[in-house]
Amino acid sequence: TAAPTPSAAPTGTPSTPGTPSATPTAGAVPPAAPAAVQAKANELGQVPVFMYHRIMKHPEASLDRSTKELYAELTRLATSGYYPVTAAEFASGRLDVPLGKHPVVLTFDDSTPGQFSLDARGGPAPDTAVAIIQQVAREHPGFRPVATFYCNEDLFGLGARSAEGLRWLIANGFEVANHTVSHPDLRTLSKAGVQKEIAGMEDKLVALTGRHTTTFAYPFGSIPHNRAWAQREDGRYSFQIVFLAGWKPSESPFDKVFDRWAATRIRSEGKIAENDCRTFCSTAWLDWLDDHPRERYTSDGDPGTVTFPRAFEKRLAKPFRPYARAY
Repeated sequence: TAAPTPSAAPTGTPSTPGTPSATPTAGAVPPAAPAAVQAKANELGQVPVFMYHRIMKHPEASLDRSTKELYAELTRLATSGYYPVTAAEFASGRLDVPLGKHPVVLTFDDSTPGQFSLDARGGPAPDTAVAIIQQVAREHPGFRPVATFYCNEDLFGLGARSAEGLRWLIANGFEVANHTVSHPDLRTLSKAGVQKEIAGMEDKLVALTGRHTTTFAYPFGSIPHNRAWAQREDGRYSFQIVFLAGWKPSESPFDKVFDRWAATRIRSEGKIAENDCRTFCSTAWLDWLDDHPRERYTSDGDPGTVTFPRAFEKRLAKPFRPYARAY
């Protein structure tokens, strides 16, 4: 299937999202707060979910990003009003994002050493993605230093320090998540094979961190023959959301077409004439969202309400009608 153009209407299958933390009174859609109107809040807008792979000083493959490129892209996000949330927060529907800011989800696949490593003092090693995220947050107060890491068996090359590293990430607000043991193409596996790959990784992460993960990303973006196999296995794993590989921003979790079992991401890459990234990768999508601010998720500053222009009301998923505010 061909990827849509950036201006294409969102597509997907209705799902049942989580709920905001507050419980406003049900009934007719009440008016939005004046501050939300002034900020042109639209919580039915699109959310960019970035997909990164290896972070290196000198990239070797098309999916690699250099440390300078990562720093430049995160700085652009910070100066453009984006506010990072984890994949788990995005899936829950509890988006506690400041008024007028735009949520963004930073996801890193394959748990490679350039994404995170520990220095001798137990902090993030220089020039890793985590260190760069923290640097941008220091330089731009209000840019929240969080991200989600989709992990395979070789956990950042940490070896004997794996538990220490994962616990540091969790203690500092980062999300540790499941990406299978060996990164297979799940479409080629039986039900038992799919569940062995996911449950095996889940068992390892639980043993090292003491907690279950809540989100999952398909290796290669490849969906198994029955996608329910990847969503849960009783007593082993149960996810709130499953992500595809990169192609377009995600619909709002409050949009009736948001499909939490095939959530979309955009891969981090510049506009390169030789491939489709001149249209479909992160630089092009950020340009498009800048040019179409009405289509971008802009927060009303209240995690207990869902605010949007009245013209967007038909997009609202039914479970969120009690939380709706329109203008």
